[in-house]
Amino acid sequence: MDGFAGSLDDSISAASTSDVQDRLSALELRVQQQEDEITVLKAALADVLRRLAISEDHVASVRKSAPSKGQPSLREAISMSCITNGSTGSRKTSHSSSVSVARKETLSSAAKSGTEKKKEKPPGQKEKKEESHSNDQSPQTQASPSPQPSSQTLQTHRQTQESKSSAPAKSIKKSLTAEKPHSAWESSDDSRNKLLRVASTSKLISKVAKNADKHKDVIISQAKMSTREKNSQEGEYIKMFMRGRPITMFIPSDVENYDDIRTELPPEKLKLEWVYGYRGRDCRANVYLLPTGEIVYFIASVVVLFNYEERTQRHYLGHTDCVKCLAVHPDKIRIATGQLAGVDKDGRPLQPHVRVWDSVSLVTLQVIGLGTFERGVGCLDFSKADSGTHLCVIDDSNEHMLTVWDWQRKSKIAEIKTTNEVVLAVEFHPTDANTIITCGKSHIFFWTWSGNSLSRKQGIFGKYEKPKFVQCLAFLGNGDVLTGDSGGIILIWGKTTVESTPGKGPKGVYQISRQIKAHDGSVFTLCQMRNGMLLTGGGKDRKIILWDHDLNPEREIEVPDQYGTIRAVAEGKADQFLVGTSRNFVLRGTFNDGFLVEVQGHTDELWGLASHPFKDLFLTCAQDRQVCMWNSVDHTLEWTRLLDEPGHCADFHPSGAVVAIGTHSGRWFVLDAETRDLVSIHTDGNEQLSVMRYSVDGTLLAVGSHDNFIYLYVVTENGRKYSRYGKCTGHSSYITHLDWSPDNKYIMSNSGDYEILYWDIPSGCKLIRNRSDCKDIDWTTYTCVLGFQVFGVWPEGSDGTDINALVRSHNRKVIAVADDFCKVHLFQYPCSKPKAPSHKYSAHSSHVTNVSFTHSDGHLISTGGKDMSIIQWKLVEKVALPQNDIVVDIGATKVPIPASENAVQSPAPLPQPFNEMNQNESVTGSSPASLESNLEQSAEASEEQSEEQSEGSSLDPAEPGYEEPSNETSEEHSESTVTEEQQDNSPVS
Repeated sequence: MDGFAGSLDDSISAASTSDVQDRLSALELRVQQQEDEITVLKAALADVLRRLAISEDHVASVRKSAPSKGQPSLREAISMSCITNGSTGSRKTSHSSSVSVARKETLSSAAKSGTEKKKEKPPGQKEKKEESHSNDQSPQTQASPSPQPSSQTLQTHRQTQESKSSAPAKSIKKSLTAEKPHSAWESSDDSRNKLLRVASTSKLISKVAKNADKHKDVIISQAKMSTREKNSQEGEYIKMFMRGRPITMFIPSDVENYDDIRTELPPEKLKLEWVYGYRGRDCRANVYLLPTGEIVYFIASVVVLFNYEERTQRHYLGHTDCVKCLAVHPDKIRIATGQLAGVDKDGRPLQPHVRVWDSVSLVTLQVIGLGTFERGVGCLDFSKADSGTHLCVIDDSNEHMLTVWDWQRKSKIAEIKTTNEVVLAVEFHPTDANTIITCGKSHIFFWTWSGNSLSRKQGIFGKYEKPKFVQCLAFLGNGDVLTGDSGGIILIWGKTTVESTPGKGPKGVYQISRQIKAHDGSVFTLCQMRNGMLLTGGGKDRKIILWDHDLNPEREIEVPDQYGTIRAVAEGKADQFLVGTSRNFVLRGTFNDGFLVEVQGHTDELWGLASHPFKDLFLTCAQDRQVCMWNSVDHTLEWTRLLDEPGHCADFHPSGAVVAIGTHSGRWFVLDAETRDLVSIHTDGNEQLSVMRYSVDGTLLAVGSHDNFIYLYVVTENGRKYSRYGKCTGHSSYITHLDWSPDNKYIMSNSGDYEILYWDIPSGCKLIRNRSDCKDIDWTTYTCVLGFQVFGVWPEGSDGTDINALVRSHNRKVIAVADDFCKVHLFQYPCSKPKAPSHKYSAHSSHVTNVSFTHSDGHLISTGGKDMSIIQWKLVEKVALPQNDIVVDIGATKVPIPASENAVQSPAPLPQPFNEMNQNESVTGSSPASLESNLEQSAEASEEQSEEQSEGSSLDPAEPGYEEPSNETSEEHSESTVTEEQQDNSPVS
């Protein structure tokens, strides 16, 4: 690092010691990463050059030994190699020990040679594996149908005796070049350039088979593994690479021919049914009652319309990231919602924007501000004096830009910087169409809007104490402005006319005319009621106060402490009002009868999830220390209990009587599933517990910990008594997932460094060294994210942490996957081919932390991390398109327009006519888009309506994040992998 230290001399004098140390550390890290990459590139380049030289020396002998008898199919190995920070695994070598000559001119001749030799040789030959490099090696691109296996960095010696017979060995190998089928090596320079380009990328590189059936074949190995393995293991296996680390998975005996395995989209699909939770902790003014009788609010990227009388939900799913604010049009039908900026799984930005949509039909009417807003949309409001023609928006940039839009024309009329301080609210004046008011930290601004210009007048507090925050705005019938502030004060601002200056008309100035002490602590929200009276919500005192027309307090009620402080207040039916709280409750109440809980959820990051073994119940636990038992049929909370510390994982005893919950400190609790009483407490280590798993008969409990151990307990008295049985020791990183065999003899476990280990429990929790012995073991559950039956779920370029949870359905038909990119996936089970196709669904706006099927496989539950949401999906069978559908071809996208109107009534997601989709919303939970937007949106308006966006409107093609959907019919008949672009954005449902 001397060179770097010297280059930093000039900057050292200008920086503090700590800054310099931080910068030096960062530079050292970068240099180390670059050195690692250069080392790998040098080694790979030298290897390729050596192979090229060998190939050129042996071209003649190949031509002599391989007469042309037609072009055979050329198979190439597939590697699931995840390369990060520019590092790669060492290049795999391919050899045909039965071929005595290694000189090839093209890939075609190599294939011919290998095929002829294969015809001549009987099966069964041993290969010698040596540590030293051999100059007699055949090149990687010598495409023999019988390449030998090789472990990382191992070179095998070419056999020179033709008399030795060999079994065609198959192996998955890492390939650093990506040639087209049967392409020749043009020159060593070209090859060098290709190698350097490919090796420096950090994406998963896999080769597709070049055989005629178009299927992606993986070449596997039947011979012994490398002698570098501690124990020689026999059997067919597949290797994939995660961050350069090899992961070996043995192929079960019942798989006769791996090449015959097909991975297709599962016939089952998911349809969003219910969203549990509400975002109140860091939002305000985001609960309203619509004329339809529905409460509108949001959580994650979903806007929920909840009818509390009928207990139904509809969902608008047009957003691509967290929804942060909401405004209702004066007509009470159209709604504007603003979202934060996000990033998709490829690192591309998802731009913040505002969506205006119809709350009856859930049609997206307009998307505003793409490329205009920074970071996110903080607050917004429809104009009132001109019947909602305009929309004003404050973004979350440093300058908090105020923009005014003619939203129907999608045109920005005016734009201006407001302040560098936080802006908490913006509103149009209800009678003066040219006045906009903003407020926030230590300020209130009155904006005069004229044409495309905005001019600002600052509110002067004068003799009144200037508050730290002006929290909220409202208006009296006479046009006066009300503000509530952090000091618990309501100020009334009246407009006064000052003398006109020559050549100009009189100016209006807002001045404080009255001050009212309203609350202890802040006035967090103001709500003007239809009858002219006023509701205020306090922060610290948690009071809701009703004020008469003269602003005298008339009634008050206190929100109970367990619900948190008040974030939003809205008028409800009759004398009711709605309250959103900081602990993510939506309450409905009256001054006489108190409050009813309508919506509730967790208040911190959510990880723990378990489904009841035979009831329609599931349990969640989170960092907020809450344990919640939910009813998946009634969509209600059965009970909740506060633990002493944050919960992270959970599992029900097979009897359903108790549930075990693991925490962040190594302690775990057993609760009675009905009474929520504490049954027992135990401690294993002092680190986070990541998985709790009962055996199928409930006699054993395995506890996986971040201290790298699995603790085993004998369970008696129907889950009420626990005694330590043993400890599984052998993982080199923290335990992430584990599963039991049905006979309670074996455990399969995964760890943070991508190990797959197997444990013999009756023999004293011993590690099974010969992992090939475990290839045929059945597993009661399948939650391990690494394994032969599930490795196809991993995305290209994964770093090993992209999949947080996986679960196999009880009927063993599908796998659900929770990933780091806000998506829930549904794969076919088993999923044993790389880059398998999946159905993808969006609703979460944070990493999806867990998934679990209910006992009957009727529903899937998914939990969000930072978004704190719980989403319930219904499993539905895919139904083929009716034959009388009319397909409208718009460019490359074909949109089926069904002729049947009663398709809406079907329980399966059948297509709906565009002009009829607003009917029967409560039955289907789906929504249409206009004919124009539908033709733009998707080729799967019928079958894919629950996919990606279960309800609401999908993205316009012009928006970032929109990717052209695939045609489902062609997917069913094609063996090719469904690409990300084809599935990322499906239409509404």
